[in-house]
Amino acid sequence: MLAIKNAKIILQDSIQQGDIVFSNKIIEIAEEIKTDNIEFIDGSGMYLAPGFIDIHIHGAAGRDTMDEDPQAINEISRSIIKSGVTSFLPTTTTMSGEDIQRALRNIREAMKNGTEGARVLGAYVEGPFVSKEYKGAQNEVYIRNPGLDLIKPYLDIIKIVTIAPELEGARELIEYLSKRQIIVSAGHSAAAYEEIIDAREWGLTHCTHLFNAMTGLHHRDPGVAGAVLVTDIGCELIADFVHVHPAVIKIIFKVKKTSEIFLITDQMRAGTLGNGKYDLGGQWVTVRDNEARLEDGTLAGSVLTLDQAVRNIASLDILSLPELISLVTQNPARILGLSGETGKLAPGYTADMVLLDEKLYVKRVFKEGKEVYRTS
Repeated sequence: MLAIKNAKIILQDSIQQGDIVFSNKIIEIAEEIKTDNIEFIDGSGMYLAPGFIDIHIHGAAGRDTMDEDPQAINEISRSIIKSGVTSFLPTTTTMSGEDIQRALRNIREAMKNGTEGARVLGAYVEGPFVSKEYKGAQNEVYIRNPGLDLIKPYLDIIKIVTIAPELEGARELIEYLSKRQIIVSAGHSAAAYEEIIDAREWGLTHCTHLFNAMTGLHHRDPGVAGAVLVTDIGCELIADFVHVHPAVIKIIFKVKKTSEIFLITDQMRAGTLGNGKYDLGGQWVTVRDNEARLEDGTLAGSVLTLDQAVRNIASLDILSLPELISLVTQNPARILGLSGETGKLAPGYTADMVLLDEKLYVKRVFKEGKEVYRTS
């Protein structure tokens, strides 16, 4: 057994100074552990948080979920573990049906065989059931109306599907997926406010990167964004201060319950690589000054890391630290049906943990009790 001593342990509603004993799972949390046969790790007074969960990420370190090479998922996992992410949902984009299904097969294999870095929890299907009007960086050539045939062979691994609920066939697919506990997310959508309210009755519970690629909030036309803000629909937030202005982020947190908000990266293959030109779903993306854009200026995913998103929200001084950490731990774990397994530091939970310094920079990462990353 191992124990981390002298850490500020971030619990669900508080921060406890103390020690934590673990093997592959957490065994005990106490102010001081006095037990023989334990190897102690000095937490040096740093914060200890649950491992982060990124539910919406396309790629990193030059690799993408849509790459033909099945090793791409593993390479993404190795990159994002450095930002405190211990589990994630590789996310598809709008390409041919053959490309999407190959990506889903690769994700299934990564789940079966395991990864060297962050654990794969399942798949997020972002396209192709989206609006051409609000396609964002999705490739219009491959956009299609919602239908079950494309994804039916992979329902065992799919956790979230983005659907524009105004499209023909959307209601049938939303009802089908929601009955099978697959999260349906409104996104890349031209829907009116009333259409989102209707879709919520069909089983829609989630929103893909709020305010981006959807009808916005207007005082006479609330749109997708307005419907999400006034209901219990959960919302993803890309907190890079590019996709959503900090002032609007503050509004979101005033209106929505903290439990309804999920920090994501929407990171593409350029993540961690810096400025340059990169491919996203067969389209060229230019990265400059921490922004990823298509040639026409459309935002195309991000180069945000999840630990930076946490630090960005911390800089707004609107949440306690346990509340902030919940946005990347217990909130995503809950909607993925993993509340009793991961996302919290508590006895019986998987020992996915991140040591953070006072400025919330990642220093050490543990996955299932084994140290998998440490800063030099």
